[in-house]
Amino acid sequence: MAFLIGGANSAADTGYNVDNSCRFNDGDSPSMNKTASSGNTQHGTFSAWVKRGPTGDEHRVINAFIDGNNFTSIAFRTDDTIEIIHQDSGSTTYRKITTAVYRDPSAWMHLCVIFDLDDGTAEDRVKLFVNGTRVTVFGTNTNPGDASKTMDYNNSSATLNIGQMETDNYFDGYMAEVVWIDGLALAATSFGEFDEDSPTIFKPIDVSGLTFGTNGFYLDFEDSSNLGNDVNGGTDLTETNLAATDQTSDTCTNNFATLNSLDTYYVQGTLSEGNCKYVGTNEKYDFVMSTIMPTAGKWYCEAKYLAGNSDNGIVGISGDSMLALQDYLGEYAGHIGYIGNGGRSIVGGTFTSNFTAYTHDDIIGMAMDLDNMKMYFAKNGTWGNSGDPTSGATGTGAITIQALSTVQHNAYGFAVCSFDSDDADEWFINFGNPPYANSSSAADANGYGDFEYAPPSGYLALCTKNLGSTGG
Repeated sequence: MAFLIGGANSAADTGYNVDNSCRFNDGDSPSMNKTASSGNTQHGTFSAWVKRGPTGDEHRVINAFIDGNNFTSIAFRTDDTIEIIHQDSGSTTYRKITTAVYRDPSAWMHLCVIFDLDDGTAEDRVKLFVNGTRVTVFGTNTNPGDASKTMDYNNSSATLNIGQMETDNYFDGYMAEVVWIDGLALAATSFGEFDEDSPTIFKPIDVSGLTFGTNGFYLDFEDSSNLGNDVNGGTDLTETNLAATDQTSDTCTNNFATLNSLDTYYVQGTLSEGNCKYVGTNEKYDFVMSTIMPTAGKWYCEAKYLAGNSDNGIVGISGDSMLALQDYLGEYAGHIGYIGNGGRSIVGGTFTSNFTAYTHDDIIGMAMDLDNMKMYFAKNGTWGNSGDPTSGATGTGAITIQALSTVQHNAYGFAVCSFDSDDADEWFINFGNPPYANSSSAADANGYGDFEYAPPSGYLALCTKNLGSTGG
């Protein structure tokens, strides 16, 4: 019924549901931190579910920082490898950098780092597990040389930071179920389990019964007014540049679509807000598509037009990625676009005046019916061209979608486009996980998503719990 570009480790159903995550936007310099107290400096375990946003920059996941010469850090590097590093008085006492890269924006992954620094085997003193499987191949692999080596997560001189180094290297993407265990070197299976029916899929389990220790904490992000709340009952982490709108329902048990930061070979604009905001480039045309691309079913999303002097932004669907520089959404037969300037549809490069013009802060609703191959657009809750998304094969007011067999991906995704000759268009896109506050909060018939306007009957948010489902 649908496929995801890239992996989808957490797409399987699970008996334990994670309700919320926290969205970190690098451009906002977001973080959470607290001052450590004295604890066990040789044994500890870090666990988190992570979904990446834009890649190609250094993004710290967790860091214990005393100063620039004394810290312990777990991070994604600029080449999208994972690094674990400890510096003591300016000397690197251990450092591991994977050869594998981890850049998939469509999938959640589980990270687990186990510190057991007095283990008799040097290779087992710092262990990395990704999605329940131990990583054993490293490009750089400097192990702690003796049992006197320490880490700073339980050092009373250190600040514990989630999502930053100290004043830079901010994380971009989503985190869920963030756990630090002080004093115990636990197995990755303390935080997740392999699915019985899909044994390569690692999924979360309830961690509330674990012993967290003096500096340990458990962040579930369920309190939007206090995202740094330690539900284990310890000292809360202090949030910096994080707001209630950074709480999302995009989690490792219900993975929502975002814009695909890997499908940007020709794209010259930038993505942010967990790949839910797109800013084009002056005098350039390009578009970005969703990570989940259905082949059947009825799907709904919204896009909020933020900026662009000429109101030339375009929103719509496509079965083709950008094929060359300066491609725009609607240029080919496998695209359907709705442009703000003049309120026109665009199909195969033909502009038709059948909609209402839109401008800044207008919200465009999109209903994609792949059962009947019909596409509908709404402006601020009113369907254009007298459209009726519930009209089925009749397709009242609809634009016909080209056959799946005629498009590059044999599937369709939602997309936003910058199409401006003198300025950059900017978009928020909401697949049900909005990067902004809605004035109302409407879910689909299955109870998923947070939209400004109610999805039409039978249309669903583009998330993994809805794949293979119908809206009724």
